[in-house]
Amino acid sequence: MSSTWLAPAKINLFLHINNKREDGYHNLQTIFQLLDYYDELKFSITNDSVIKRISGNEDVEQSQDLIVKAAKALQQHTGATLGANLSIVKNIPMGGGLGGGSSDAATTLVALNQLWDTKLTQVQLMKLGLSLGVDVPVFIFAQSAWAEGMGEILSPVKTPSHYFLVVFINKHTSTKEIFSHYALTMSKPQGKMAKFFELANTHNDCLQAAIELEAEIGIALEYLNTRANYIGQARMSGTGSCVFNEFLTEKDALVAAKKVPKKWMSFVSRAINTSPIHSWAVAKR
Repeated sequence: MSSTWLAPAKINLFLHINNKREDGYHNLQTIFQLLDYYDELKFSITNDSVIKRISGNEDVEQSQDLIVKAAKALQQHTGATLGANLSIVKNIPMGGGLGGGSSDAATTLVALNQLWDTKLTQVQLMKLGLSLGVDVPVFIFAQSAWAEGMGEILSPVKTPSHYFLVVFINKHTSTKEIFSHYALTMSKPQGKMAKFFELANTHNDCLQAAIELEAEIGIALEYLNTRANYIGQARMSGTGSCVFNEFLTEKDALVAAKKVPKKWMSFVSRAINTSPIHSWAVAKR
């Protein structure tokens, strides 16, 4: 018996880097906006304790695949004796700042926690997820969120159901290189956020470093800023290399999408405040 689960993409509506921590990570402030654009994961439970990816992500070694790592982390943490065959249909571009790998890992943890009946709470799953990546907890939190710390201190936010045209330039940027780049900027913390549009500073502190490393990000932003009927300025998500425009209506977003250069991948997606996994069984304690 198998079950299929969805792993949503995210964009960062802004990203402020506040300071570097003693452990080498950075404190930040951001809003993680979930999108109705998904990877699809299928789980078939086995009785032999073996965890195996049977399809999808063929370009990634099994030992390095976050869905395999997540399943093994949950198995080791809980002592689960069951196994699983994992399949994934990858729609979210890898290395674009949309959190696809982290979302896949989070969905794996939530799904197998239910399917293996390992009974971890949401908080326990988020803590386990943080060991796999700093963006994993927000996808287990399963809500669009204001984030602080490394991105793991989360508060739910309600954002408008706007539409986004997301463009991926088909090139990857290195998060490690960006955070060590001379062009990385930093912003003073802006206090607890009530509403995104009340923020005075809505830029991405990683943007200039990303453009220095991959100039085509800047070209894509310039292109998006020539479109019609969008809200605000085009922005980059996370550490890149995906950029996006925000629109009030799907029609306006689709019109803009028709003219995106064919050398780039693009899609139109709607903002969502809760992930599909929010409705699946995760204890909220």
